Amino acid sequence: MELNGINTYGSNIEKKIVDAGYDNSKMEKDDFLKVLLADIKWQDPMEAKDVSEFINNTVKLREMEVLNSFESSVKALDSANTSNALLMASNLIHKEIKYEGNETYLKDGKTKVEFSLKDNADTVEISVMDRNGNLVESKSFTNLEAGKEYPFEIDNPELRDGYYKIYINAQKDGKSVDSTIYSRALVDGVIRKDDQIKVLFGAKELEIEKILQIGG
Repeated sequence: MELNGINTYGSNIEKKIVDAGYDNSKMEKDDFLKVLLADIKWQDPMEAKDVSEFINNTVKLREMEVLNSFESSVKALDSANTSNALLMASNLIHKEIKYEGNETYLKDGKTKVEFSLKDNADTVEISVMDRNGNLVESKSFTNLEAGKEYPFEIDNPELRDGYYKIYINAQKDGKSVDSTIYSRALVDGVIRKDDQIKVLFGAKELEIEKILQIGG
């Protein structure tokens, strides 16, 4: 017996529910149900499709859309936060900061430096050099303890404004003792580099997180 209804079912009927290339990930709930019902309606009864695959694919696409939207929002927020951080950091321009390093800024012949030792020291010699390598200041200490911060001030009106290098020679029983120097710098500008906000002074760049003190 000829089953004309089955043999020709759907073969001559336009079955356009959505446009070609329609993005399922943007499908609304009602549209999704229409497509699902249409797919069931127009399928060959002798080769019924498993609609679970269609549902799973659509769900996955929707999950990807939500994830991509979330990632875009995070990137936009991160960019905004970085821009705000850069704007806030600009308030440091022309401000004096304290940082760990051996180049200190001298203004009107004055500056202050601190240093600490990794071990007790019998003698400590501090030398201050200008950019040409000339010794402009020096001072000696004896019997200093480890872990403490010791101040060293320069007050010499004959010295020009600018950066000077600090060198420390600490000795214990004839052996060298490591030291850490804390200097002053005058911020010239701020930049965003390598996903970090940095301040500029002299010829240096310093991550803003490494600033130990502002002013004072």
